Amino acid sequence: MDPNHYRFRDVWRLAAPTPVVYAALEDVRSYPLWWPEVREARPTGEDSGDVVLRALLPYRLVVRLVPTRRDPAAGVLEVTMRGDLNGWTRCTVTPDGPRGAASRVLFEEDARPGRPLLRRFALPLHPLFRANHAVMMRRGQRGLAAYLAGRGDGIGGGSNVRRRMTADR
Repeated sequence: MDPNHYRFRDVWRLAAPTPVVYAALEDVRSYPLWWPEVREARPTGEDSGDVVLRALLPYRLVVRLVPTRRDPAAGVLEVTMRGDLNGWTRCTVTPDGPRGAASRVLFEEDARPGRPLLRRFALPLHPLFRANHAVMMRRGQRGLAAYLAGRGDGIGGGSNVRRRMTADR
């Protein structure tokens, strides 16, 4: 096992139609509005941008995202990542349940740390890095559900969804 190689696979289920979820995931600039660990999203070009990430562990990551695939018909968004993380991430949004009222999002990521300090501590901190990612993904799902529920277009996220975003950005 290479401690500097991470493969993640996460599934989100959201009470919103597939086109609405796809549009929200495609709009990286809105991520800081609903994803607490995405502290900032800065455009660097027509399609590319940097995101600043920070979850539970006391470090922040700056990652440049460059789209490599956008296919609304297939529900696929894919980007390459460069910077403090190198690799790729893909979201595949598909209908979930009857009448297309809900969506399933499959996140797949293949990444290696770009920052030397993260590579140096990869072996002893590997479980913490994975746990940090899990927390980030769980909060992202909750945040997106609340964001979509608050859009005023009749999309409900359920009463168990946290409505207020964290203020410690």
